Amino acid sequence: MTRFEPHRFSVAPMMDWTDRHCRSLHRVLSRRALLYTEMVTSGAVVHGDREKLLGFDPGQHPVALQLGGSDPAELALAARIAEDWGYDEVNLNVGCPSDRVQSGRFGACLMREPDLVAECMAAIKAAVKIPATVKCRIGVDDQDPEESLFALVDRCAAAGVESFVVHARKAWLQGLSPKENRDIPPLDYPLVYRLKRERPNLTIVINGGVPGVDAALEHLANGVDGVMLGRAAYHEAGLLGEVDRRVFGEAVEDVDSFAAVERYRPYLARELAAGTPLAAMSRHMLGLFHGLPGARAWRRILTVEGVKAGAGLEVVDRALDAVRLALAAREERTAPAA
Repeated sequence: MTRFEPHRFSVAPMMDWTDRHCRSLHRVLSRRALLYTEMVTSGAVVHGDREKLLGFDPGQHPVALQLGGSDPAELALAARIAEDWGYDEVNLNVGCPSDRVQSGRFGACLMREPDLVAECMAAIKAAVKIPATVKCRIGVDDQDPEESLFALVDRCAAAGVESFVVHARKAWLQGLSPKENRDIPPLDYPLVYRLKRERPNLTIVINGGVPGVDAALEHLANGVDGVMLGRAAYHEAGLLGEVDRRVFGEAVEDVDSFAAVERYRPYLARELAAGTPLAAMSRHMLGLFHGLPGARAWRRILTVEGVKAGAGLEVVDRALDAVRLALAAREERTAPAA
């Protein structure tokens, strides 16, 4: 049986996607995966609506808060607040390439300021007892990744950081959009493998372009401590149902998409009763039946009917019926003639 460290498999922080409702869905698919919030700025945590920004269902553990910022004192305070709210880890974003993030002097542009990142991490480490981690790129713009990645990691390690999530691409801060920065700069997985080989005492998690569980297992076989999935885990959420068995080595059955919906139903019911619109939750369910007959009908019903005023669990049931009907039709077509 393999190890059970949460970092062995995680779902990436994704703006507008990995909110509290999304994380509760992902948790019913995998009990073991480490889940991340969307990035929240340290200023918002300190000065904003904490219930809205930080509140989460206790069933989501283990869950990490990703912070954006570059002021050590403010980050330390935000990290302490996160710990008080029950988060299991606090992570600093040193990888987001958006213009808005750059203008605030945080995200990927901090790859150019490893000493400042180390100062920020030292302040966070001193403020909390939970793990404090870094998510970074291998470099930005014209940096030499072999120099920029190792410089950032080594300075942060000297400040006491033991765990790093490395998106194995550069970020181009000018000329590419955030979306293009997720696809166009070439991936350099071997550099991340080398980082782990040469810094064996550190926990190194690889991220970027990982399409599914098979690829995650290949990365683990190459020596890294963990794998973080982003868009694949969102758009094809059903794949998370294999993670506990295949990645963590648990003697459990996979969670199929029908079972996931049933497990998610109590959460849906509670949130609907509290006034949360169905669409705020059902939008995260669109990828559950990816690749199966009826997937298009599932998405259409949730998208069209789920946004209507008063939409409730009956919409989810109609969408499930459409999938079952499509699956039955396929079985009928492929059944051998009597």
